[in-house]
Formats: sequence, structure tokens, C-alpha cells
Amino acid sequence: MCTCPEQWKNDEEIIIFQEYLRIPSVHPDVDYTACVEFLKRQASNLNLPVDVVHPVVPSKPVVIMKWLGKHPELKSIILNSHMDVVPVFPEKWTHEPFGAHIDAQGRIYARGSQDMKSVGCQYMAAVRALKASGYQPKRTIYLTFVPDEETGGHMGMAEFVKGDYFKAMNVGFSLDEGIASEDDTYPVFYAERTLWQLRFKFSGTSGHGSLLHKSTAGEKFHHVMDKLMKFRETQVKLLAEDSSLQSGDVTTLNLTQLNGGVQSNVVPPVLEATFDIRIAINQNADAMEHQIREWCNEVGGGVELDFTLKCPSVVTKIDDSNPYWLGFKKGLEELGLRTHTRVFPGATDSFYVRQVGIPALGFSPINNTPVLLHNHDEYLGADTYLHGIQVYRKLIPSIADS
Repeated sequence: MCTCPEQWKNDEEIIIFQEYLRIPSVHPDVDYTACVEFLKRQASNLNLPVDVVHPVVPSKPVVIMKWLGKHPELKSIILNSHMDVVPVFPEKWTHEPFGAHIDAQGRIYARGSQDMKSVGCQYMAAVRALKASGYQPKRTIYLTFVPDEETGGHMGMAEFVKGDYFKAMNVGFSLDEGIASEDDTYPVFYAERTLWQLRFKFSGTSGHGSLLHKSTAGEKFHHVMDKLMKFRETQVKLLAEDSSLQSGDVTTLNLTQLNGGVQSNVVPPVLEATFDIRIAINQNADAMEHQIREWCNEVGGGVELDFTLKCPSVVTKIDDSNPYWLGFKKGLEELGLRTHTRVFPGATDSFYVRQVGIPALGFSPINNTPVLLHNHDEYLGADTYLHGIQVYRKLIPSIADS
């Protein structure tokens, strides 16, 4: 039974948001059918044409709503969000993870409430209010709803931006997700760190575990690991000594996989280790790769490096050369919002958009809220959600008319 006050229980936009949250578009093996049908209904209610395209496979759809601008020849704007959500462990939740329960304080509990079905619904709600006021954007606006973001976006945005449909959209700027803020400010993300997934293969002398063999795989692993962990300590120290820095401002390096060995009393001929490395935008990636290779050479050979993922560095300019940034910034200032620009600590679909030369910003209008994406009991306050709609009502025209 809902114990929330009537103004939330009966609010049309809250009801639409809850309906979306109740669709369990959860990994693994997401079925997007219900999401697509929901979004088609919303497009019909907004009187917007809608298309569904499949960049890779039929099971990974992209839904696109189109709001025609007064000058459709101009570069368009995309308001992007993803339909998928990360797995849940129901026993860890106070409320059913896809129940969209609202408690007496107005907290809406559901997986995706912060990451990021809220933003997708807020886009639609803002468009509904703007259309009702008689507003028509100068530039065409597309609302895109993509799959697969939570597993890397390889079958969603990564391929969508390469296709003819996207090219015909003539996109000039993209707005996508950010992260909640625990104080009264709002972070705006203009870049992501350079992502590497780096696998080392250490080869060395094998033999019986009772002997002290020379040049073993374990020794080589230890030498390189020691160098990497000492570098990691420098980044931990940076964060500890400068309160203005966040994880997106430093290089993170973490051992994520270890493989090797056949028996407890046999020295293995090969050990493999995989690291997840996110390089800060002020760190020279080429110099870092050179340093890592030097550490490997110090052991006298027998170390192979394999980049299972090596993304380029892409940054959106946040200066007077970017008219979309100026429009976005103007809207924030007119709203009186306190913001700060940041480098996103993880990875979003904005990477793929920036990679094809299109500026992109990450922003979720959520403040004074714990950061609960991918956590148990993920929630978003109803008042915060409704305020976010008003924020987008201002920001959308500020960007689209720039």
C-alpha cells in the first residue's frame, strides 16, 4: 500500500516514471520489448514520430523520438538515455527492486531510479511541458533511448553512431547522464578518462615447487606488480591530500583478473594478470604505456602485453568555442544552479558520441541525494525528480536555440 502524500501519488509525471521503473530491463539477457512499447506510447502521447532501429541485432533496439525544429537544416540535439539497468539482489533491498514504491518521505525505490530511467522520463516530461506552452525549438531535437550501456554499449550507441540513420540525424550536440550529488551542487561531466584493459602474460621457468628456480613467472609478475602498485599509491596520495579532487581526476589502476598454475606443488610456466586502468586527462597516456613496457623489460624478457581494450582520449570543450556549452551554461546560470565541471569517473555512451567528433555533456539533475547507482535500495526523491523536469524545461531551449 502506498503511504505517500497525494501530490506524489496522483502526479501524472510520477506515474509515468513509475511505469518505466517497473519494467525489469535488467541484465543479463535484457528483453527490451516492454521498454520499446512503453516508449512508443509515450511518443504517441507527445505527438512525436518514433522509429526503432537495430544497429547490431534485433534484440538490441534503439528508440528515437523526433521533435522537428523550426530550422531543421541546423545541427540537431540528442537527449540520450539508456533503457538497461544493472542486476539486483532482491534480498538486499528494503523494497521490491522493480516495484517503484514511494515511501512517506517521497523516496521512489527502484533499480534505474538514478541510473538512468529518471533522466529519460524527465526529458519526455520537459518536452511535454514545452510543447504545451507553444514552444518549438530552433534546432531539431531527438530523444534517443539505447540498449546495452551497462555492458559497454557495444551493441547500442557504439554501433548506432556509425550507421546511416545517425548520420542523417546531423547531430551537433549530445546530452547524457551524469551522477547524483550529495550536496546542493550539480556536477557537469565534459570528458571521461582514457580506459585501458591490459593483460600481462608472464612466462618463466617451470618445475617442482620445492626448488628455487631462476626467472620464474611469479618473480616477473611480482616485479611488475610492485611497480604498478607503487604508481597506484601515488594516485591514492593525490586524492588524500587534495580534497578538491575526485576519482575522475586521477588515474585509477586495479588488478581485476589472475590466471595460472596447474597444481599446488608445481611452479607454473605462465601467469596472466589483467588490469583495469583509467588514465586521467592530464596524464600522458603514451608516456604511461612506455613506462609500463620499461618495467616489463626490466625482468629480462618473457612478458607480453595485450590491450584487450584501448580507448582513445576524447574531451568536450567547455569554453567560448562551443556554442552548445554556452547555451547549457546560460540555462544553468538563469536557474541559479551551483555546478562544477568534472571528468566522469566511469564510462558512458557519451564516449562514443565524442569519438565521432560530437561534443557531449553528462548531467543528471539530482542533488542532495546519496549516490546509489548500482547499489542496493537505489532511490530518487519525488520532489527531486519533479524539480529535474523544470531544470530540463530551461536547459533544452537554452541548448536548442543556441
